[in-house]
Amino acid sequence: MSVPTKDKNLDRDYQHIREEIRTLVETVIKPRAEATDRDGVFPRENLQALAEAGWNGVLIPERWEGRGLDHVAFAIAAEEIGKGCASTSLVYVMHVGAVQTITLYGNDDQKERWLKPVRKGLIGTYSTSERASGGHWWFNFSEASRDSDAYVLNAEKSFTTSAGQADFYLVQTRSPGAQSPTDVSFFIVDGRLPGITPGVWDALGVRGNHSGPIRYEGVRVHPRDKLGADGQGREILESGVSPVYLIGLGSTWLGVAEAALEAAAEYVKNMIHRDFNKRLADYQVIRQQLAEVKVLIDSLKPWQLSLAKQLDELQKQGRPQVELLLPLVSFKIHASEVAGKATKAALDVTGGYGYKRGVFERLFRDARAGIAMGPSNNIAREWIGKSLVGLPLELWHEGGD
Repeated sequence: MSVPTKDKNLDRDYQHIREEIRTLVETVIKPRAEATDRDGVFPRENLQALAEAGWNGVLIPERWEGRGLDHVAFAIAAEEIGKGCASTSLVYVMHVGAVQTITLYGNDDQKERWLKPVRKGLIGTYSTSERASGGHWWFNFSEASRDSDAYVLNAEKSFTTSAGQADFYLVQTRSPGAQSPTDVSFFIVDGRLPGITPGVWDALGVRGNHSGPIRYEGVRVHPRDKLGADGQGREILESGVSPVYLIGLGSTWLGVAEAALEAAAEYVKNMIHRDFNKRLADYQVIRQQLAEVKVLIDSLKPWQLSLAKQLDELQKQGRPQVELLLPLVSFKIHASEVAGKATKAALDVTGGYGYKRGVFERLFRDARAGIAMGPSNNIAREWIGKSLVGLPLELWHEGGD
């Protein structure tokens, strides 16, 4: 399904938006993808280029020097960036999610200090998951404390995208004196504060997103950087963090799947077996594998746009976006698994060439991350299964899923 040139409901020229971000990806981001993967470097130049073009502030209102676009534009951007470099797209998605959370729940002082500098290249990210709760990234055991005029954070986070690279972190932890797991708080933590120690990120794929562990030891946060009101942490997590993250994550893996299909189709059209004088594309088994991937990708495109438009409508009505949690989770599952199938098919049809270091094996390794990223597909399917049979999700139960 192609993106309509004009959308009569939202009055956006989405085709123009896609062409704009695609041009930036093709000229700046995609050419660096191999080096980003090979050297495991954080894609700072890519993020700076996105910032200068306004894409890092895609959802930030114009009042705070953002582009003031919608979730459809964001989903398109994440998809196109994912086609060029999955590492950059994941950093981008986490950043946009973090700044959107401040947009929704921050006060004017926080927006002035943390949103306006985004246009100049300020990068934010989430810091939520803990080793003790594994894939249950919404559940924390760490707890903030109070010391005179400051909050004090002591926490070990297991996976934080842009760890050691972000300018600020949205750190989730239990509130001081919390009586239950649902009593959580969010803090905007300046990445330059003393007591922040990032770990090493050396992974199979998405090697540039630096999604490693990070430790907060006695980090003092001024009360003005506590995000939201007391008791609002769960709402922020469910309606401010999850929806943007999930639509962006699914769109990233859609982009990876498209990149694999495009590269594989181009290769088989040009690779000729001289003994039979036939291209790889002349073999039916090759064409059918590519066709299967195309059908899967086509199943994602209208779903992606529908969910993004629903997020926009919920936000417009002031309704909690958590209403879309399970459909967004379903989209994330399907998109990540389509990426896995697409990259596997690309390796299959390109044979030994695909197995060598290069675009096909890189995309294959990158795609594997989608299945494990929270909520992992195993956990996510359990959510969906429980909802189907009328069982509670028990997300906030000790040891529950």
